[in-house]
Amino acid sequence: MNTLIMNKEKNEDFIQRIAHKLSVASQKTAEPMAEDTIQALLQKMLGALTEEEVAKLIPAAEGALETVALSMRPEVTEVRPKELECDVVRFQNNKDKWVALVGLLNGYPYEIFTGLQDDDEGILLPKSVTKGKIIKQVNEDGSKRYDFQFENTRGYKITVEGLSEKFNPEYWNYAKLISGVLRYRMPIAHVIKLVSSLQLQDENINTWKNGVERALKKYE
Repeated sequence: MNTLIMNKEKNEDFIQRIAHKLSVASQKTAEPMAEDTIQALLQKMLGALTEEEVAKLIPAAEGALETVALSMRPEVTEVRPKELECDVVRFQNNKDKWVALVGLLNGYPYEIFTGLQDDDEGILLPKSVTKGKIIKQVNEDGSKRYDFQFENTRGYKITVEGLSEKFNPEYWNYAKLISGVLRYRMPIAHVIKLVSSLQLQDENINTWKNGVERALKKYE
């Protein structure tokens, strides 16, 4: 991989992570901004700089925003809202394609659900779906379930009911553990270290664990 390609990938990763942090911070202002809008502005700004200037800007900006992010980390919310905005993150687990649904509260990861991109053993989503909502439902018997809702390209709302029934129970339980520490607002870098340190026997689960780490890195 040549230097130009490496720098391009590094810049794109930088733009994505910084745009997320700025979007979260802007939600507490009078003029909140969407993450994709900030990404477009950052790309335009970086395009006007030389490669040397970009190389100096990236570590300085990341360090400054990390300090801001730590001081603005959201308070613990004990009662989950009925609906949470959600990012859809796709990754590979060995030869299988997987999807992670990351529920967000005030732009900060609050929970994560993972499963195969498969109609029989998971959920199969159109490639165009990158965002949606995770909705908590209470059944008549008092039990709870989580549904995923998104809009298709025609603007129709599609709901996938019962995420816990769609995903492998073992992966579901590990995801519940990770969601628990997210809900109590452990810093994302520490959550990633926690996931990385899990000693799991099954090779497939270890590969899945690596995918979850990659899904969470977006929010560092």
